[in-house]
Amino acid sequence: MSSEAQRLPSEKSGALVFVRDLVPSIIGFVSLFVIWHLASVYLLKSTLFPPPLAVFVRGYELLLDGTLWDNMYISMQRILIGFVLGSLAGIAIGLAIGTFDTVRRFVEPWTEFLRFIPTVAMITIAVIWFGIGENSKVFLIIYTTIFIVILNTAAGVAAITPNKIRAAQMMGATQAQSFMYVALPATIPYILTGMRIAMANSFTTIVAAEMVAASAGLGVMLWNGRLFMQVEDIFVSLLALCFLGFMTDRIFRIGIVRFAGRYSPTI
Repeated sequence: MSSEAQRLPSEKSGALVFVRDLVPSIIGFVSLFVIWHLASVYLLKSTLFPPPLAVFVRGYELLLDGTLWDNMYISMQRILIGFVLGSLAGIAIGLAIGTFDTVRRFVEPWTEFLRFIPTVAMITIAVIWFGIGENSKVFLIIYTTIFIVILNTAAGVAAITPNKIRAAQMMGATQAQSFMYVALPATIPYILTGMRIAMANSFTTIVAAEMVAASAGLGVMLWNGRLFMQVEDIFVSLLALCFLGFMTDRIFRIGIVRFAGRYSPTI
């Protein structure tokens, strides 16, 4: 009886926290679509800015015939492959830059040089090198991701106080152990922050890449909507990008809390 009495308050408090966190988000989403509806119907009164109901109806039609599912799947596949490859490479290079001065002096100049080239400007190069297939899109996502992750990872290593490394060495830790148990955990918040920023940029990049050289994807839906003045299709594509980006970020955050929450509780 006493154990049940102790469990009930904790369950209630957990439910209250869940409701407290969920309700403002729901209100925020509802208010966004209400403002959208009012602006479309009463302010602009234009077929070029359809109300949310018309967009939802068109989106439902595209879901039923499979068009939206296929384009979402193709775009998301390209984003995830490029994002994972770019993040892994960026983490490795960033850790090397932050740990070894020789690597930093050698790699940092071309990293700083190349990262100022806009991804949109690299689309032509990607098509010339890899054609209009999947490789060009993956290359562009990697290019978008890698420099952000490198800079954040290197900054995380540089932010580690030397006293922590010295303390580990005084306790008998080798250089590899100091890296694994001191440097790497302290760098995780910076790595994850860089990955979240790079993830958002990946969605921006894939739209531009698919508009220029692709036969399927959400970018193609946007482009075709513009060509044929199918405004509802344009807004469906935009909402699909928002939904995919939002869900990807939330899954990413859940993974952080589950597997790296003690290292990065605020991400």
